[in-house]
Amino acid sequence: MSHQLTVERLFDHPPEAVFDAFTDAEAQKVWFTIDANGHPAHGFVEAECDPRVGGEWVLAWGDPDKPFRERNVFQVVDRPRRLVMSSTGWTPDGDRLDTTIEIQFEDMDGKTRMVVTQSGLRTVEERDFFTHEVWSGAFDRVGAYLDLPEEAKAR
Repeated sequence: MSHQLTVERLFDHPPEAVFDAFTDAEAQKVWFTIDANGHPAHGFVEAECDPRVGGEWVLAWGDPDKPFRERNVFQVVDRPRRLVMSSTGWTPDGDRLDTTIEIQFEDMDGKTRMVVTQSGLRTVEERDFFTHEVWSGAFDRVGAYLDLPEEAKAR
């Protein structure tokens, strides 16, 4: 049986800014390494992102000797409104997870409601972990990145 999650967050920034922060490799290299307050949290992240249909978003983070890895292939890219991607992630011990992720960036009078739906999660526990840890943390870090002064975004 497959499980699905839907999570959302409201950002005080327009959809173009949120979409670009989420899909720009240089921005990812910053927001993947900060905490919810914008302070450095961990240092190792590699990111490449080609946000076009058929393009890939490839990530590695964590321990540089045994990182977590993720490869996403974009199926829909509608800047700044929507992304759909197939996602494959690997833990350092080799466990593999294949899911589909859809992200909507809804304009709310100059703010953005980002809604993520991820399907293909294997267990309720995995779904809950992605809901409360993975996506919540990503939203926190993207929000912190968006709130950084411009000079702090270029690392």
